Amino acid sequence: MAKTSTKKRKVIVESIGEAHITASFNNIIISLTNKKGDVISWSSAGKMGFRGSKKNTPYAAQLAAEDAAGVAKEAGLKKVKV
Repeated sequence: MAKTSTKKRKVIVESIGEAHITASFNNIIISLTNKKGDVISWSSAGKMGFRGSKKNTPYAAQLAAEDAAGVAKEAGLKKVKV
């Protein structure tokens, strides 16, 4: 059986983007987008390994933001507007 290869979607990254933070009772989701609204990178407290009530803590949000920022920085994002 032949292996199937997946093609990673490439988003056009400008130097300035926007941060969208969604904080619910159960989780915190951080999305970094370009000016048009296309998602460059995202992260959440659940993605970082937190479970249950620990997902909605400031520390979990901080780690999620650092993770999303690291991926966006590698893609070429330099400034973020919140």
